[in-house]
Amino acid sequence: MAHLLITNARLLDPASGLDAPGTLLIENGRIASLTGAPAEGVPVLDAGGACLCPGLVDMRASIGEPGAEHRETIASAAQAAAAGGITTLALLPDTEPALDDPALIEFIIRRGETTGSLTLLPYGAATKHCAGKELSEYGLLREAGAAGFSDGAKAIGSARMMRLALSYARAFGAMVVQHPEDPSLAGTGSATEGELATRLGLPGIPAAAEAIMVARDIALARLTSGHVHFGHVSTGAALDLIRAAKAEGLHVTCDTAPPYFDLNETAIGDFRSYAKLSPPLRREEDRLAVLAALADGTIDAIASDHQPRDADDKRLPFAQAEAGGVGLATLLGVTLAQVHGGNLPLLTALGLMTHRPAALLGLDCGRLAMGAPADLCLFWPDRAWQVKAGQLPGKAQNSPFDGRALEGKVMATFKAGRRVFG
Repeated sequence: MAHLLITNARLLDPASGLDAPGTLLIENGRIASLTGAPAEGVPVLDAGGACLCPGLVDMRASIGEPGAEHRETIASAAQAAAAGGITTLALLPDTEPALDDPALIEFIIRRGETTGSLTLLPYGAATKHCAGKELSEYGLLREAGAAGFSDGAKAIGSARMMRLALSYARAFGAMVVQHPEDPSLAGTGSATEGELATRLGLPGIPAAAEAIMVARDIALARLTSGHVHFGHVSTGAALDLIRAAKAEGLHVTCDTAPPYFDLNETAIGDFRSYAKLSPPLRREEDRLAVLAALADGTIDAIASDHQPRDADDKRLPFAQAEAGGVGLATLLGVTLAQVHGGNLPLLTALGLMTHRPAALLGLDCGRLAMGAPADLCLFWPDRAWQVKAGQLPGKAQNSPFDGRALEGKVMATFKAGRRVFG
């Protein structure tokens, strides 16, 4: 494995609080030094003052493969991830077939290895076929490498099934990742219930559907002592419940995604289907509540919530269009917008995409430390670029940020010390 010395960099390590000019030496795929000079003959990369941080850890994303390769493949997702500075990605299991078999878990892990640029960590299906009726074989899935258990974009609607999932996952040291939305309330809704949805004639999903599911599962976490993790939390009411549960000492964690702190429901405009997401975009007060929860530590991670769709999925009347947006290439840039806006300190923002999700997943990455994997992201925090659907890396182009001007551009991405982008 090639050695490399990166000089003239602004080293950023949220785990230790490091923010200083420095030099980083890579040897055999790992960080060998943050200060020392290399042996003669080691190649040198002058970062020119750019920021060097751990490679991003994305703990919630979907990829079409297996079953929907027309939307996205592992290879195309790896390309988009590398362009976004992401080196580790946790994959939701609601593929076709669902990841409810140990052989499928092993297959996904191996496919990640073949990219050479991305570690793939599949969640095992919490229930067989992600159908919510019968638990999967947690022990076998965990042994095969499952990062945790989830039914992906489907909520585990049955309280009994969720209780069992939390109990069994606890026995194997794993968390259950829940889509926090009461399916009986959400129904076939396509936008947050309220004035805007009514004016546009769209079926609404009450924001309370999220808080109701969160409240139920917090009670089940209390009952079972299990670890429940809520994905893409988007409402202030749900975050208040999570904040109180943490104060109580329950094993409750959560993440959110950039659309929920950068956009509000007005982004759907005149039936703009690229902004149709699940959960739907919320009111401005909820967006501000998500920002506050990022700043005070209630939210544990920022995930891309990458949901690839092809043109035929989106070029439909809004109510019939598929929900979901791509987010791999824009994860860093949209998050840095909150740094530039003064809402989040830089190290706090980066920590939500590096060591904090890594800790939730039990990984030895997300840090700039001696001996840590040389998974790295080199970026210019102030370099401007514009999100343009059709020009994004990867196969899927359905970005809710289409047309958005951002500051924060990835210059290079390194996986195990090897440059895989830039």
